[in-house]
Amino acid sequence: MTQTRVGGSATAPSPQRHDEEITFLGHPRGLFVLFFAEMWERFSYYGMRALLVLYLAHHFLFDDRFSSGLVATYGSMVYLMPIIGGFIADRYLGFRKAVVAGAILLCFGHALMAFEGTPATLLDGGVVRDDFAVGVLYLALSCIIVGVGFLKPAISNIVGQLYGPDDARRDQGFTIFYMGINLGALSAMLLCGWLGQAYGWGYGFGLAGIGMLAGLATFIGGQRWFSGAGEPPAPSVLRERLGGITREHLIYVGAVVAIAATWWLLQHRAIVGSLLGIVSAAAVVGVVLYSVLRCTRVERDRMFSVLFLTLVSVVFWTLFEQAGTSMTFFTERNVHTDLLGVEMQASQMGFLNPAFVILLAPLFSIAWRVLARQGMEPSTPMKFGLGVVQAGLGFLVLVFGAGYADSAGQVAVAWLVLAYLLHTTGELCLSPVGLSMVTRLSVAKVLGLMMGVWFLSSAAASYLAGLIAGAAAVERAPGAEVDALASLPTYVGAFEVIGYAGVAIGIVVMLVTPLVRRLMHE
Repeated sequence: MTQTRVGGSATAPSPQRHDEEITFLGHPRGLFVLFFAEMWERFSYYGMRALLVLYLAHHFLFDDRFSSGLVATYGSMVYLMPIIGGFIADRYLGFRKAVVAGAILLCFGHALMAFEGTPATLLDGGVVRDDFAVGVLYLALSCIIVGVGFLKPAISNIVGQLYGPDDARRDQGFTIFYMGINLGALSAMLLCGWLGQAYGWGYGFGLAGIGMLAGLATFIGGQRWFSGAGEPPAPSVLRERLGGITREHLIYVGAVVAIAATWWLLQHRAIVGSLLGIVSAAAVVGVVLYSVLRCTRVERDRMFSVLFLTLVSVVFWTLFEQAGTSMTFFTERNVHTDLLGVEMQASQMGFLNPAFVILLAPLFSIAWRVLARQGMEPSTPMKFGLGVVQAGLGFLVLVFGAGYADSAGQVAVAWLVLAYLLHTTGELCLSPVGLSMVTRLSVAKVLGLMMGVWFLSSAAASYLAGLIAGAAAVERAPGAEVDALASLPTYVGAFEVIGYAGVAIGIVVMLVTPLVRRLMHE
């Protein structure tokens, strides 16, 4: 994506930078405030995510297909909402206010998640559920969805505003920021997953909420280090009154309305798929029209390259997002989870991904820098292709490992570790590079919107991931145990198809890399 300058909108003031005063370890001090704020926000998000599909299956006794579908719908809306949130931050709120508003909603949502209600029971062959508790669950998810919509594109854009357009530290800064995301995810999966499954779901969800409060406090307390980044583009516009209410307060009222609409949509998931398709098509058409009608030739070509790479990212995240659904069920039912002598909960095993990110991200950063000095660093589209190939190989590793399952249908944990390793190396090729690309190449007037489009790719991927997880669902009676020998062939069949598809698509992306590079004009 192209960017002529760093900024949230055309009218946003350029941050005043005084590098000798605000740098720490060679980077703006504000980066480290955002590092810890995002770390705690991701702690809350992944702490809840680690437990959600198992919570639905075991506490409310929903079947695999419904549980995976709800998690996927939730995930798609989490990444769909930043389209709206990014636009509002661009035009009105500014990125700082958007982060604070989103964080408050997230705190409220996570607090509601700690309410379990009465566990579902079996009665005369049917399931009796606490309808009030189910309603609270939907409300909690709705608050989190809208909160992420405000926060996610805004905080990434503040990172981008801390650096000049040609600042060589930009990719390194986003890699550091990405490590904060994964430090939060790692600790959340280990702690929240353990608490939730060992002591009670409410404890795990409650700890996630405490993490979000810590993130909000960190962000508010560290704003003095942002050097003007993230301020509203036109504060006077926010103070304008419409019907006796300021525009800023109307935005917050709109957020409450969005929560109510989201609560309804979560209970009508088929509509979400149609809505996602409409929004995706509108976003693509809008970007194309803007690029053709309002951009120079170079800007237009870069915007088109962004759209292509965003579509590639959909493929990667569709594979990657199986971690929260089919891979979690596979781990619970068909994997020996004894890791180095420690018996792990199925919800905790996702910690492998952020753990590998923390270990490998510095090595990747060094490797890219060394290769760049020698003129051998892979281009952005080549990195995207490599990422998709590795995601596909991760599933093929599980297929191969399943061939060595024991007589009880259990697979050695080493194969799961290797699969997560390949998914992580693929992620490090694609995700931090993608965030940097958006802020570097997007036209400044639509920077927040383009960040929303980037997250829209994850929305589409989450929805597609739910369809795949549904195809991999194991049929079972409500509350019944799953026979590992019966579930293993189902998972192997699904993983084999998506594994080969991922490898093939990644190779195609690598082959068209020269054309995409010409469009990027770099």
